[in-house]
Amino acid sequence: MKARLEIEELIPEGYQAMRGVERFLHSSDLPKTLLELVKLRVSQINGCGFCVDMHSHYLRKEGESDERLFSVVAWREAPYFTDAERAALALAEEATRLADRGDAVPDEAWEEAARHFDPKTLATLVLAIAQINAWNRIGVTLRRPAGSHRR
Repeated sequence: MKARLEIEELIPEGYQAMRGVERFLHSSDLPKTLLELVKLRVSQINGCGFCVDMHSHYLRKEGESDERLFSVVAWREAPYFTDAERAALALAEEATRLADRGDAVPDEAWEEAARHFDPKTLATLVLAIAQINAWNRIGVTLRRPAGSHRR
């Protein structure tokens, strides 16, 4: 399987702008594991095989257990996540599934996330959710194959 086109080759300035946001996210106070868990869950929802594969491998390199990796898709039912991780995953799901309900991001999800994160970290989390949704839309539209990030 081959991607429809290589965006980084055709519009390197746009691609580098998105990479700049990634550099910011990785240098922020948002815990790296939390960032990658959110990216993995959003990518699962959006059906981006490229990103699911990539973020699963990143989490594995960071020492995440198989139990946690296998359970991200069912984080509500799994005992492996902290309250802060659950709040971030809930916010990520609500912000990703905007068209699925009338109240796109319910106050309950926002307030629970706000209980666990200071305003700056919460703002960074919102940016991270938006960023992975953008990457997923690129990956799915271009049909980027899973595993091709390791080439």
